[in-house]
Amino acid sequence: MNCIVIDDEPLAREAIQDLIEGQKNLTFIGSFNNAIKAEKFMTENEVDLIFLDIEMPRISGLEFAKKIGENTMVIFTTAYKEYALESYNLDAIDYLLKPVLPARFEKAVEKAFAFYKLLNSENGIVEKLTQNFIFIKAERKYYKILFEKILYIEALKDYVIIHTIRDKVITAMNLKTIHSKLPKDIFIRVSKSYIVNESAIECFDNNTIYINENEIPIGKVYQESFYNQYLNEPL
Repeated sequence: MNCIVIDDEPLAREAIQDLIEGQKNLTFIGSFNNAIKAEKFMTENEVDLIFLDIEMPRISGLEFAKKIGENTMVIFTTAYKEYALESYNLDAIDYLLKPVLPARFEKAVEKAFAFYKLLNSENGIVEKLTQNFIFIKAERKYYKILFEKILYIEALKDYVIIHTIRDKVITAMNLKTIHSKLPKDIFIRVSKSYIVNESAIECFDNNTIYINENEIPIGKVYQESFYNQYLNEPL
């Protein structure tokens, strides 16, 4: 995947470039200190993935992400945690907090590469959905996924990523549609981009659900329904 870095801090750009060059699935093709220069570069070069800072002069990363075509993926890199929910509303692949740790960076790249393969292959299709499992055809294989094995489901553009105990499967379906087909006593919609299996929740606070090492943001409009269903009491 061809990727670029956009960040107004030179040391931050160098740090991300070093991480990129350690990944076999990434090809570094450019580094820019503002979004205007990057946008011009992208009109003449194919860019699959952007590592994008948020707080930058003239055009912020959030503003620039709204202008990016649907076939170019974005991973936000920032020192500010408070932008996380808004970034997911923009269908970002991931959200990395500075300083970016190599293991966390690799996890984000794996997610981007999985989506990249999906965009360049046969789309996943939901073949069957029963009371106990979902049956999906993806990447020339058939996956039977028991509901009890699903940790959470994540929206990504026009697809969903089903995160299970062992792995993850991407299929062409939006989050609203798949949620309408899942048992509501097991799966809870907690934001525009996430559905969680309530039995997989380890702990939570007012803004975040923790499942294994994953932090799932709770959208403000979903907080009341989440507390009502999970705790059987109002927020």
